[in-house]
Amino acid sequence: MQMAYDMTEPDTDSPLPTRQSLLLRLRDWQDQEGWREFFDTYWRLIYNVARRSGLADAEAQDVVQETFLYLTRRMPNFRYDRARGSFKSWLRVVTRSRLSAHRRRAAGQPLVREPSPAGDGLDLEQVPDPAADTLDEVWQREWEENLMSTAFRRLRSKVSSQQLLIFRLTTLGEVPLTQVARKLGVNVAQVYLARHRVGKLFKSEVLRLRRETE
Repeated sequence: MQMAYDMTEPDTDSPLPTRQSLLLRLRDWQDQEGWREFFDTYWRLIYNVARRSGLADAEAQDVVQETFLYLTRRMPNFRYDRARGSFKSWLRVVTRSRLSAHRRRAAGQPLVREPSPAGDGLDLEQVPDPAADTLDEVWQREWEENLMSTAFRRLRSKVSSQQLLIFRLTTLGEVPLTQVARKLGVNVAQVYLARHRVGKLFKSEVLRLRRETE
């Protein structure tokens, strides 16, 4: 399978599938829609982790492509058991293994193959990483940011663009309600109600994502 996805924000507003159903779909490498959804949801997370670990832009993009190429080769035999680990932990292990493999190739060193500690049926090329704890902290921060962004994207099909803008300005941007009301030409009560409604939906989406992935 040739992976040639653009690393830009997806323009789709369709609801994302659950992680379990999507992972099952990824076992079919010809499921282009499933792979596109997976890539659109997680490429920026992997890219940001690679950048925070010290790689340049081009190197981080290489790690993203290498990670997804690696997964297309392994997913046909994929068996994921949630009882043995979360999706979040599984993807972290895969990403960290690709970072290690990238660094070893760049240094001209041989790869070391070890079984995945997540017990997911994927053999991961890994080496001991003295910066593993730091990388895990980076992963946690970037995971949270990616989770919030995904939850926000899901709201696009559920609320109006004005309500979404009000929520983004008043909650994420911390702009005063009166200032937002003047800017959009509405009254403060409308701003308050929109922020409250979208806020409840946003929290619901975040909780749903956490249940699916953690």
